[in-house]
This record gives sequence, C-alpha cells and structure tokens, in this order.
Amino acid sequence: MKLLKGTKINSIFTGSCPVCQNESMYSVQNPYKVTSTLTMEEQCSHCNTKYQIEPSFFFGAMYVSYPVGLIFGGFSLFLSYIVLELSLLTSYIILVLFMLLCLPIILRLSRNIWINIFMKYDKSKAE
Repeated sequence: MKLLKGTKINSIFTGSCPVCQNESMYSVQNPYKVTSTLTMEEQCSHCNTKYQIEPSFFFGAMYVSYPVGLIFGGFSLFLSYIVLELSLLTSYIILVLFMLLCLPIILRLSRNIWINIFMKYDKSKAE
C-alpha cells in the first residue's frame, strides 16, 4: 500500500492514523480477537493526533456500518443465490453466517471511514 500512502483509501483499509498514516489506530491488529476488536489507542504516538475528537465520537460510525453491512450482505446474497443458484433458504443461512464472520471487519472498516471523514492526511506530520 506504499503507492496509496497519503490517500484516505490507504488509511481506511489499513486502519492507520488518518493524519500521518504511520501507525495503526488499533491496539490489537487482529480484528477477530473479540475482546479487543474496537480497542483503540488514545492518540497516535508518531504525530500525537487524538483519535476520539469528542466524547462518543465513534457513535457516528453506526451510520456508516449500515451501508457497509449492506454491501457485504449484498455480495454474499448475490454470490450464493444468483451465481451459485442455491435455494433461498441456503442463501439466507450463508448470508447470516457470512455477516457474523465479517462483523469485526465491518465494525473496524466503519470506524476507519468515519474518522477519515473528519481528518485528512498531513504530509508534514508524516515525516
């Protein structure tokens, strides 16, 4: 992702600091460690950007998680029902299982998108 450094896409998909993109925002890199899926650092140790702009800042990520979940669910349903031509019940079961497996990724991706709406890359802080 060196090519995309400095873009919001890089920060969203890597979970790196939206300002310097040198450090991960999350304490634990593995999103499937259930007890710490959403555990974030207080601030970036490289550029000192505070991640939680105001109290309950990431509640807004709920509004982002809905369309992100729809994209994941739509992909699953399209693949199982349209492409593989499975029955509707089987496709529904696959959809539910797929959404449960993707939940930690959807949660983190939504937070990454949300914070990148309000912060932008600063080349001077990246160095």
